[in-house]
Amino acid sequence: MKKIKVIVFDIGGTLMEYRNMPLSWLDYYKKSFCYVREKLNLSISDEDIELSYEILKKYNPRINYREIDYSPEVIFSEATAHWTGDFKLDDVISEFFASMNLSAFIYPETCFLLKKLRADGYIIAALSDVAIGMPDELHKSYFTELLPLFDRYVSSISCGWRKPNPKGLCEIAEQYQVTPDEMIMVGDEEKDIKTAERFGCKAVLIDRSGEKRYMNQDYSINNLNEIISIL
Repeated sequence: MKKIKVIVFDIGGTLMEYRNMPLSWLDYYKKSFCYVREKLNLSISDEDIELSYEILKKYNPRINYREIDYSPEVIFSEATAHWTGDFKLDDVISEFFASMNLSAFIYPETCFLLKKLRADGYIIAALSDVAIGMPDELHKSYFTELLPLFDRYVSSISCGWRKPNPKGLCEIAEQYQVTPDEMIMVGDEEKDIKTAERFGCKAVLIDRSGEKRYMNQDYSINNLNEIISIL
């Protein structure tokens, strides 16, 4: 294996997590639309909310597999097209995600490790799928302390494709003029491993549960500090 020059990290579940959230974002959808109705004082019925829920669910890639990503404006325009009354789409999106009260937790070793790797001369990049309909700027607001530690941040919104599509890795490789065997991808889900596999770089699965999951990864670690021994 060539000397690794670029290390690409997934974010959610790898560098940080959202605390107290359900296993599926679907559990938020109806409650969030009801919250929007109340906060914006909209005259929309429960049937309207049910239809909006079904439209948003359609965009969930765990239900309807897709790799192409869509902007929040496209998604929420369709989800609210049947609503009556005056409202601004930006307000709908803002209140929808405000209702979730997401609390971010940066893993204790994350910042130290990223700083050490950069000091050792590695290029650090992030490749993250953004939650369905969430604006990229809101997504980044949950881990602002990490952003200065990335040489490059790529999201499914910015590149237009969700993992396991390797488009994000291709953009990173092109920017830094490196080949796949000079990059390594670290993530906590099977889609992260498949992204690396389709791109042609080595894949590291971080398995904080200790369940010894195998997803065709090249390496497995239980915490981020173990990446050092692989490098």
